[in-house]
Amino acid sequence: MASIILFNKPFRVLSQFTDSESRTPRSTLADFMSAPDYRVAGRLDFDSEGLIILTRDGQLQQQIANPKFKLWKTYWVQVEGEPTDETLELLCNGVQLKDGMTRPARARRLDPPSIWPRQPPIRYRANIPDYWLELSLREGRNRQVRRMTAAVGLPTLRLIRVSVGRWQLAALQPGQYRTETVAGRA
Repeated sequence: MASIILFNKPFRVLSQFTDSESRTPRSTLADFMSAPDYRVAGRLDFDSEGLIILTRDGQLQQQIANPKFKLWKTYWVQVEGEPTDETLELLCNGVQLKDGMTRPARARRLDPPSIWPRQPPIRYRANIPDYWLELSLREGRNRQVRRMTAAVGLPTLRLIRVSVGRWQLAALQPGQYRTETVAGRA
């Protein structure tokens, strides 16, 4: 049995316990919890929000984070511009990025979700509409979701990871976490 922590990472928080690279202090996981020996299984960008999973079990960490295990990671993505059927199809079939073609994904339009407000709020432009997408991936390149939506002409305004494999963000609010015991397999 392995213990995991499911954490709703707030906007502008590092997915690590220390920040040794910045001259200006940034928030880290240590501002929200004390979890000696736990490591993040799959990072989330500083300017992204949502579910991260921490564990002490190195094998489980690899099963969650390593793309070869093909766990789906699902994101709610607020984009600038209106997604068409064609742009959704491009996202589903894979997008050419500078580091190569992405794997096929799942993409669909999403009604604006009932979620917490972000601080600071996203920029608002009266003459450019914004929409929400649900995008699921089986890989995890650096800033991949943002690069994919930009490649199809839909810059990302807000990005929230809502699930990793079978684990869901559910009712966790930003900065909240819960622990679970699992059999040791993702």
